[in-house]
Amino acid sequence: MAEKFPIAKVGGWQTKTSVVAYENPWIRVAHEEVVTPKGTDGIYGVVHFKNTAIGVVPIDDEGNTWLVKQSRYTLNQYTWEIPEGGCPQCESPLAAAKRELEEEVGLQAHDWQPLMTMHLSNSVSDEFCEVFVARDLFAGQQQLEATEDIEVKKILLVDAIEMVKRGEITDAISVAALLRIALDLK
Repeated sequence: MAEKFPIAKVGGWQTKTSVVAYENPWIRVAHEEVVTPKGTDGIYGVVHFKNTAIGVVPIDDEGNTWLVKQSRYTLNQYTWEIPEGGCPQCESPLAAAKRELEEEVGLQAHDWQPLMTMHLSNSVSDEFCEVFVARDLFAGQQQLEATEDIEVKKILLVDAIEMVKRGEITDAISVAALLRIALDLK
């Protein structure tokens, strides 16, 4: 169904037109002509993410967590991160978190708690993330996807937090999740 323009948005924004400039199975990029809150004409590039981002911080009884090191095509470098992935609309975020933990790290958990929700780059995208803490861990089976070249590291949670402080972990989801847990530990 075609949208009717203009579309009123919060804060006084209005969308006059929206044209899809690019689309693939994961994102849609739209060029939009807008009216700003001050009433002037403007443009906006909007990146719509078709999946919800998911992050998992697994924590065992000894205070360890697991990080994954993988190549990131867009950055052309390796990054250390918590286990992460995408949740399609047909899957619940918790089910996606369970799937990602086992796929990337080879772990399952009996205890799952939501940690935080966040918008990752809200000036240009609608990407939304849900992060969970997984406890009472047990062995599963790692099942990497074709796009994943993952190295897994078991590390003390406090050492992972120190990696964030030293700038060795720069992934936004990982930084936010680990620093949130650091606050809870105080």
